Amino acid sequence: MLKEQVVTPRAGRGGAAKGKSGGQQRPVRRQNRSSAAKSGAARVNWRALAPLLIKGVLAVLVGVVFFSVYRTTASSSFFAVRAVDVSGATRASKDDLASLARRAAAQSGVWDADLNALSAELERQPWIRSAVVSRVLPSGLRVRVSERVPRVVARAANGRLAWIDDDGVLVSQVSPDDELPAFFMRGWDATAETDAARADNRRRVTKFLELLRELESEGVARRVSELNLDDWRDVRAQLAGGDAEVEVRLGREDYTTRLRNALTTLDAQRSQPHGPYITHLDMTRGKSAVIGLDRATMQRDRAARDREAEKPVTENNNPPRQIRTAGQRDEGDESRPKRNGRSG
Repeated sequence: MLKEQVVTPRAGRGGAAKGKSGGQQRPVRRQNRSSAAKSGAARVNWRALAPLLIKGVLAVLVGVVFFSVYRTTASSSFFAVRAVDVSGATRASKDDLASLARRAAAQSGVWDADLNALSAELERQPWIRSAVVSRVLPSGLRVRVSERVPRVVARAANGRLAWIDDDGVLVSQVSPDDELPAFFMRGWDATAETDAARADNRRRVTKFLELLRELESEGVARRVSELNLDDWRDVRAQLAGGDAEVEVRLGREDYTTRLRNALTTLDAQRSQPHGPYITHLDMTRGKSAVIGLDRATMQRDRAARDREAEKPVTENNNPPRQIRTAGQRDEGDESRPKRNGRSG
């Protein structure tokens, strides 16, 4: 039979240990396998990232060096502007446009030139509607421009005449050699600075060109001196020639028909006593015209005629006797023929 073996703790060791430490003995804390694995993995990740960090730093340093070399090279004489090719300019000066492009790219050189800013600067010049600038490496620029076309002659606030394009932009002053349209436009806003004001100028030009074509096709354009488009929704026509003092209000529609009816009414009224004093015809109320008169001038002229009629009229049928001098009598006697039959 097997006997159970009982192992009893040794009191000597425990007591000796307890006596040496003077207190209770505590078990040592051990790390399990999972925590040890995590710590080892962390050390492995840092070792893997170290080469990547070194490469990143080197890449930044290379980029800084490359950028410095790029800036130095771009502004060097190798990319300095030496040639500017300008095409599409007939009214604008090609030399002036080329000089402007050279000045704009003088500091940056061709390689680093701001082409968008240069195009915007060119488009602010007279006659230039759009501009496209491109590089011709290493030292050239190519400029392609589209010019504005003068379409309308407008009378500015100071009374001077200027050419306006389709966008309502002033392109030049009228010269004596220019071939002018049948009539001019009044009401163009020379100080248009907002988008709304510039849009109104474009509407004025569009309306003017529309009316110019209509009136020329109807043969009545010669009777008009100016179209007032200050309010482009309420068109007014200033007549020409002997009717230069007459304004016709055409409103916002049926311009040609209303102008023709106004001219017919004016021609019929000219023979009336008040005909010379007509200054305004309003055609916005249908076929009938509302006639405006210069009543102050009409009353003043009527009063002058009445005063002239009230003056007394004196009649004298006997002309005054002429008194002749002795010399005049002698000259008359010499010129008078002598009678025949008398002897001395």
